[in-house]
Amino acid sequence: MKPRLYLAVSAAIAVSTVYFAQPLLVTMGQDLGLSTSTVGLFVTVTQIGYVLGLFFLVPLGDRLPRRRLIRTQFVLLAGALLIVGFAQNAVMLLIGLAAVGGLAVVTQSVVAFGASLSAPAERGRTVGAITTGVVLGILLARTASGALTDVAGWRAIYLVACAFCLLIAATLVQSPPQPRTDLSYGALLRSIIDLWREEPLFRVAGLRAFFIFASFSTLWSAVALPLTDQGLSHTAIGAFGLIGAAGAIVSGPAGRLADRGHGQRVTSIAALLLVASWAVIVWTPKSLLALAIGAVVLDLATGAIHVTNQSRIYPLRPDAGSRLIGGYMIFYSIGSGLGAIASTWLYVRAGWTGVSVLGAAFGVGALLTAVPTGRLTSRASRSSGSFPSQSSGSRRPAARTSGS
Repeated sequence: MKPRLYLAVSAAIAVSTVYFAQPLLVTMGQDLGLSTSTVGLFVTVTQIGYVLGLFFLVPLGDRLPRRRLIRTQFVLLAGALLIVGFAQNAVMLLIGLAAVGGLAVVTQSVVAFGASLSAPAERGRTVGAITTGVVLGILLARTASGALTDVAGWRAIYLVACAFCLLIAATLVQSPPQPRTDLSYGALLRSIIDLWREEPLFRVAGLRAFFIFASFSTLWSAVALPLTDQGLSHTAIGAFGLIGAAGAIVSGPAGRLADRGHGQRVTSIAALLLVASWAVIVWTPKSLLALAIGAVVLDLATGAIHVTNQSRIYPLRPDAGSRLIGGYMIFYSIGSGLGAIASTWLYVRAGWTGVSVLGAAFGVGALLTAVPTGRLTSRASRSSGSFPSQSSGSRRPAARTSGS
């Protein structure tokens, strides 16, 4: 398997573990005695773990050998999946899901790993391929978990994923020596705040990620509720993730367009499509075809923006690639968690129309961040392309190279 494809598959499997629960919320809640209005907590707890992992684990990729770090994270993720698979009560399940979220951030380590292995002219294509794998993993997680649940119960998907994570840890592709920073762990974490303060493009991309994934999660966290009310099986509910995957595949070329300097245009058009998708999705209770069409458009828009965001921020400070990707994805996770808990709560009180208005509002937020506002690169990234070791100075951090 080609390294780019291998990394895309690895990222897809890792990120899918965060989303297995979404079409199973009602079933998992019933199994553990929780009400429909609170099952969104499963997703939210996972996203909280993801946020913590993004801040505390992903930056280590700039300090430790990335390949070794990725392999370790996959082994630990396998352990967390076992906890979920054998959970006997709500507390144990929530602890396991939080651990899964915290360790599934290996997905972002894989993105940074792939970007660091690519030549500048190919970086957008590589990030695009891996990100397409990520979005496919998010969507196909629902299909796989729904189908397997109908056959073997909701726990089975977590045990199967555990086996795949161990396989990846044992077979991860080799890499040449890569530069590493000598910053201490504390300074490494503080430097994420420095990136936020010093890089306007990073700030805008993060805010945009919050809105697009809040909109994305609003659909995919809540859609199981009206479909369950219509009597659809887990397999049928999960199949809509497979339909939406078509949009994710189409979004793949966005990375190549970003390499050619069209990232801003792709972002603006995709944001418009994101808002428009909700005008179709709102008809879901009356037409499953409307859901299918709207889901394809929404997933296309989300994938395109996500690819161009990462392709545009990584070159700002290549030596801080893991911190850039990890910091950016914090906003993704916050948006996903908010979309999940807000949409399931709102569905009980305002029905699918209320959920659709919420999703569209998040889309409008993404559209506003896509409006060009002038130059969005800092003086530091324009002059050196390297992240300063101290927030008060312009010196570059010491770097060293190592193998995997």
